[in-house]
Amino acid sequence: MSLVVLDAGMANIALPTLAHALGASPANAVLVVTAYQTALVMALLPCAALGERFGNRRVFRVGIGIFLGASILCAVSPSLPWLIGMRFIQGLGGAAVMALGFALVRASIPSGALGAAIGWNALTVALSSAAAPPLGALVISHLDWTWLFLVNLPIGAMALLAALALPRVARATDRLDLGSMALNGAGFMLLVAGAELMPGSTIVAAALLGTAALVFTILVRREMPKSAPLIPLDLLRSRQFRISIIASVCCFTATAAALVALPFYLQHGLRQPPLMVGLYMSPWPLSVAGTAAVSGLLANRAPTAVLCAFGGGILAIGLGAMALWPLQGDPRPLLGLTAVCGVGFGLFQVPNNRNIFLSASAGRSGAAGGMQGTARLTGQTAGAILVTLLFSAAPLVTAPQIGLGAAAGLALLAAVVSLSGRRRAPLGGATRA
Repeated sequence: MSLVVLDAGMANIALPTLAHALGASPANAVLVVTAYQTALVMALLPCAALGERFGNRRVFRVGIGIFLGASILCAVSPSLPWLIGMRFIQGLGGAAVMALGFALVRASIPSGALGAAIGWNALTVALSSAAAPPLGALVISHLDWTWLFLVNLPIGAMALLAALALPRVARATDRLDLGSMALNGAGFMLLVAGAELMPGSTIVAAALLGTAALVFTILVRREMPKSAPLIPLDLLRSRQFRISIIASVCCFTATAAALVALPFYLQHGLRQPPLMVGLYMSPWPLSVAGTAAVSGLLANRAPTAVLCAFGGGILAIGLGAMALWPLQGDPRPLLGLTAVCGVGFGLFQVPNNRNIFLSASAGRSGAAGGMQGTARLTGQTAGAILVTLLFSAAPLVTAPQIGLGAAAGLALLAAVVSLSGRRRAPLGGATRA
């Protein structure tokens, strides 16, 4: 997981360097990130289906291999189009890691330890997220940009070696439906393209989003009769799973909107230089890391719906305070407020993920992981689009504060949605009434 998270974070911070080195405009350089994210969201559910059919461990290791091979090809890219193409392939490999990681965790440990394991996974992601920007800055300051991708090789080699010890699990015997996989990929590609074009080309964006809706309608009709559909309709029939997915989308939309708005708030509203922006935002991932392990232990002992609602409420308070607090040019209070946001997110995310995975049978853990990743990426995309639309509708000085306020509302919605499942939520899990 560190391999995937570090690579994404380092590439984000290096976009200006990549644009200069490859003679590209900043707008075109952003496609390095967009291509990667598009491949991830397109491939998450198909990778889950491949894992169920051919074995989670095998597909997971193949995904790492594809990621590493694409990393080498990224490092030798002679042009921006080549780099964009290799980043797309990297995303396909990363999707296997993200979709199947939790399924392999579940197969490796007793069910009673799942909450703690999810907490450790969240700790790994949070620390990797916090380390990626300074590590990327260090690489591009002292080495050639190609090392942004070559540093993946030792981490990936360790991951491949460790994956040899992962358990083998029973495989499904159903045939793969390549037509459904193609519809899934086309639908998400149209969805991402429409979302990206929404601020500048509304008519084209609406046409793409309408086509995406049609494609997904056809896909759902095609998959509905199946016992193990590509889009996990069987899992979504479970109230607890459905509530957890909806809450996850709301929470990730809130955090994405805040993390896009906050740098603009600091730079344009509070006149902070880029280095200080990174400093004021660093308490967020660090407090997520500090909270995650504790949250995993609490998820074994307290009603998970209450924990999720409590975490979402704390996140809403932190975001709302950032939007309304009279800073008067002094950004120091944001250090504490971003830490509050990280604590809230950590308390929400671990028990919510536990609900998602315990709502699915062991044989459908891969599908649950694919759906959880899809919810996350959907929320992150929606949050970025929300702030982009606000920038086009409001002055640059006030738009970030409005975005933080909207993010607070979405975090509160995640809390309310989570609490709505309390009547059926288990004590420390999703399998006891």
